[in-house]
Amino acid sequence: MYLVTGGAGFIGSNIVEALVKKGERVRALDNLSTGKKNNLRPFLETIEWIEGDIRDHKTCQKAMNGIEVVLHQAALPSVPRSIADPVQTNEVNITGTLNLLCAARDAGVKRFVYAASSSAYGDSATLPKIETMVAKPLSPYAVSKLTGEYYCQIFSTLYKLSTVSLRYFNIYGPRQDPNSEYAAVVPRMISALIQNQHGTIYGDGSQSRDFTYIEDCVQAVLSAAVAPAKISGEVINVSYGANVTINELYQKIANLLRKTIGPVYDKHRAGDVRHSLADISKARQLMGYSPEYNIDRGLEKTIDWWKTTLSEA
Repeated sequence: MYLVTGGAGFIGSNIVEALVKKGERVRALDNLSTGKKNNLRPFLETIEWIEGDIRDHKTCQKAMNGIEVVLHQAALPSVPRSIADPVQTNEVNITGTLNLLCAARDAGVKRFVYAASSSAYGDSATLPKIETMVAKPLSPYAVSKLTGEYYCQIFSTLYKLSTVSLRYFNIYGPRQDPNSEYAAVVPRMISALIQNQHGTIYGDGSQSRDFTYIEDCVQAVLSAAVAPAKISGEVINVSYGANVTINELYQKIANLLRKTIGPVYDKHRAGDVRHSLADISKARQLMGYSPEYNIDRGLEKTIDWWKTTLSEA
């Protein structure tokens, strides 16, 4: 049986959907602070649902009962949010992860897959980012996600709990919330342009990102869940393996929506890295990972979902 923490969130709900389609037994845990139960509406009768907080030991223990594989997606996301409130980010992302690892160890879980972050690399000028590089986090969020990696490695070594940390690079796709103050760039731009508003770009827009479509992310997570034992303790990049500037991203979205509205520019945000691009050879080698969605194909699918969702609203 699978436990998906943060199961009502953007990434978590897509993982739940994929598992349900594969006929797997699934339990989802979420406190709904950023996730939405509506994301799981089509699957609620098929899965087990627990509304609870990973900061609570007893909740983690309850959620772990009978679980073989943990797919830990629960977190307080966003670099700006962590800068505004580092303590809460620490409590959720570090203490919450430690609670889950302890509960997983005690329950005899076979595999613990952790959603790590490319923010661990910081603003190193070296591209592409490879897992052997020294981590240089620039924000409390990055520190919190990196600490989770270290805890996973320690639990793999000390307690023989098989863990895998997947460093996500800018995941985007269906169900990603555009309305949060800390919304990710893709849904924020799509939402603005659909409403005939100017999308906001922080900085000059020449910064670049390696965007990863949600289905490729889900592929990586499910592959990590069943990969051979030798993967235990590893940290692995998950991305498409190509980058695009934020200016280019905006233009691609505008073209797909057939909008001629230009962006507005705001000041650079503290903690943001300049360029991001992943080396994914380790994921290919250890997990057979093979991403299928370049930025153009991924944006097309994302915008198609948006249009369908709006037409049904």
